[in-house]
Amino acid sequence: MPTFPAFQSANFLNSHIQSTMAFYHPNCIDLDGGFFQFFKDNGDIYDTDTRHLVSSTRFIFNYAKAYQAEEQHTENKQAYLEATRHGLRYLRERHLRNNGGYVWLLNKDQNLDETNHCYGLAFVLLAYATAYKAGIEEAKPWIKETFDLMELHFWDAEFDLYKDEISSDWQTVSDYRGQNANMHSCEALLAAYDATQAPHYLERATLLASNICLRQAALSGGEIWEHYTTDWQVDWNYNLADPKHLFRPWGFQPGHQTEWAKLLLLIHQRSPLEWLIPTAKKLFDTAWDKSWDETNGGLCYGYDPKGHICDGDKYFWVQAESFAAAAMLAIMTNEQHYWDKYQQLWQYSWSHMVDHQYGAWFRILTQDNQAFDDCKSPAGKTDYHTMGACYEVIEQLSKSV
Repeated sequence: MPTFPAFQSANFLNSHIQSTMAFYHPNCIDLDGGFFQFFKDNGDIYDTDTRHLVSSTRFIFNYAKAYQAEEQHTENKQAYLEATRHGLRYLRERHLRNNGGYVWLLNKDQNLDETNHCYGLAFVLLAYATAYKAGIEEAKPWIKETFDLMELHFWDAEFDLYKDEISSDWQTVSDYRGQNANMHSCEALLAAYDATQAPHYLERATLLASNICLRQAALSGGEIWEHYTTDWQVDWNYNLADPKHLFRPWGFQPGHQTEWAKLLLLIHQRSPLEWLIPTAKKLFDTAWDKSWDETNGGLCYGYDPKGHICDGDKYFWVQAESFAAAAMLAIMTNEQHYWDKYQQLWQYSWSHMVDHQYGAWFRILTQDNQAFDDCKSPAGKTDYHTMGACYEVIEQLSKSV
C-alpha cells in the first residue's frame, strides 16, 4: 500500500495550498493588467489575451485568502496583497461596464461577450468580500454595489431566487433558471456576511439555501436538479443531448449536492436551524452513494434521474468540494464514516488529480483516470475550489480543537 500524507493535518493542508499557489504565482500576473488564465500542465501559458470574468474574480479570491493565511509579514504576504489589488483594478477598469454590468469574456480591448450572468456577479461579490476581509478598505462599498445590482436585475421576488442571464443592455431576461447561480450567490453572500457582519447577507443566503435545498429539491425527489423553467418548475430536458456542457450539464451533479451540503453547514455555524444538518447529510450521502466509483475511485460527474451514471468523468472540483463537506460533516456530526470518506477522496485525489511534478490539480480525467489533454487550467479554473476547500478544512479543524 502507498503511504499518504496526514490529510487531516492543518500542516499538510497549508503546505498543499502553498504548492498549489506556486503553480500560479507569480507567473499568472500580467503586468499590463489582470491575470493570465490559460495554463498547460507544466505551467506554460497558451493564451495570453483572453480573459473570463470567472477567472478574473477567482484569482482575486485566491490572492486575498493567501494574504490572510500568511502569518508573518513576509515578502510573499506583501506580494499577495498587491496581486489582490492588481486583480481588483483590472476588474473595475476592464470588466466593469458603464451600465453596471461586467464583461463576461474579453480579449485585450475587445469585448467578446457582454451578457450579464448572475453566476458571474456572484463571483464578483465573492471577490470584493474576500478582498475587504483581507483589509482592502476600498472594496467595502463594492460589496453593497454588487448586491444591489443583483437585487435590481436578477432577484425574482415571486420565487425568492435569482434569475440567471440578462442581455448586455439589461433589457432581455433569459427564460433559463438554474440552481448553480443561486448556489454561488449563497457562497458569496456568506462571504459578504463574514466580511461585513451585515445580517441581511446571511438572511438572503439562508433563504436561497432553503428554497433550493428544500422547496426545489422536493420537486425532484429530494435531490437538487440543475435546470428550471421561468416559474421554477423542473426542466428535465434542458441540455439532455449535452450532458457534458461545461456550465449547464444535464443530470444530477453530485459535486453540487456536496457543495450545497458544505454551504448548509456554514450557515448552521452562523445561524443554527433544525433542518440544515439533516439536509446536508442527506444531500452528501445520496451523492456519494450514487456517484462514488468503486472500481476507479473518485466521484463521477453526473447521474440521471434513475441514479445511473451519465457522465463518468472525474472533475477536480467535485473531489475538492466533497472533501470539504465530508470534513465538516465529520466534525459536526461526530460520525466517523465521514472522516473515512474524506480520506478516500484525498487518497484518490492524491493518487490521480494532484500533479506532483508541476503543482496544482488536473482539471478533468476520464472515468478510469486518464488525461484528456495537457491543459491544466483553461479559463474558469484557478484552483479556487481546491485551495478554498483546504482553507475551509483548516478553519473547521481550528474550531474543533
